[in-house]
Amino acid sequence: MAGRLRALIRKELLAALRDPRSRMMLIMPPLLQLLVFSYAATLEVTNVSIGVLNRDAGRWGVEFVERLEGSPTFTEIVALQGIPQIQTAIDLRQVIAVLQIGPDFSRNIEAGQTATAQVILDGRRSNAAQIVQGYLTVIAEQIGATVDAEHGVQPLAVGPIDRNWFNPNLEYTWFTVPSLIGMITLLASLTITGLSVARERELGTFDQLMVSPLRVHEILIGKTIPPLLVGLFQATIFVLAAVFIFAIPLRGSLLLLYGSLLVYQAAVIGVGLFVSALSQTQQQAFLGSFLFAVPAILLSGFASPVENMPNWLQIVSLADPLRYFLVIVKGIFLKAMSVEQVWQNTWPLAVIAVVTLGSAALLFTKRLE
Repeated sequence: MAGRLRALIRKELLAALRDPRSRMMLIMPPLLQLLVFSYAATLEVTNVSIGVLNRDAGRWGVEFVERLEGSPTFTEIVALQGIPQIQTAIDLRQVIAVLQIGPDFSRNIEAGQTATAQVILDGRRSNAAQIVQGYLTVIAEQIGATVDAEHGVQPLAVGPIDRNWFNPNLEYTWFTVPSLIGMITLLASLTITGLSVARERELGTFDQLMVSPLRVHEILIGKTIPPLLVGLFQATIFVLAAVFIFAIPLRGSLLLLYGSLLVYQAAVIGVGLFVSALSQTQQQAFLGSFLFAVPAILLSGFASPVENMPNWLQIVSLADPLRYFLVIVKGIFLKAMSVEQVWQNTWPLAVIAVVTLGSAALLFTKRLE
């Protein structure tokens, strides 16, 4: 049995690594994806343009505009000359928001009355607009504190002090890069595994494999180990890049990370083998892998929390291996997740691996009949 397995594993590795271009495709594209997506998949809102219609000739209206110009968030302050230009600037996406300062803004402040300014946001970019609104609120609060200080009003003796755990400087790469380790590994493993059986069917070697002395479980193991090794190699490159290129702290156990990664890889490879066993051509296998990968990423909690999804989608996400691994990889990197916490998210991966690998084995068995 060991000799047959070695021969099958060697054949699968040679099929994936038989020429320099194949080897390069397994290393360079995932690494480039990590570097590009790490900076492109940012959840921050920076370098935005904002329109300002200042109808106040007083000091505080000018102060508000100057604070906007001094903020690193806003790279362009578009001065508007009238109310009709507000709709035009928003409709043409020239700005993400417009701040309108009324003619009595400074007068109300000097009189000790409440002064208001209108903020008009582009609702087509709802998430970014809400963040920009938060930035403008902070600037308005700073102006209010300055007014209180000049009028001799004592600041509040008790106030909130923000403390950000696990990511004190709010570096977005600390969140995105560990997540990309799971996502890019998912895509690479699905592609390699999903095309393996379909490729042999197109070449006419699958029937030869099925009538060989190899048993079904031996074929399954032989098809699982090569993409598992390739996935571990790619994940190692990603972990090294995260630590040494992006300077993300690895606070948890490397042993726990690789242990959970093995189970995660098994679950993903099981999905790939199941898709490949159903497919007759490589094109079908690629489309099937894509059909699984995109919902898996959307339901993983990377872009939006799973808790914010409808209840029925939360139930569907329970079958998504990426959902559990993202919790593990971010927890190990940023907060030294304990063994118990890792296990709570690893056993569902083991269940998914058993179900998917078992289903693939069942399809192989039916093929023998």
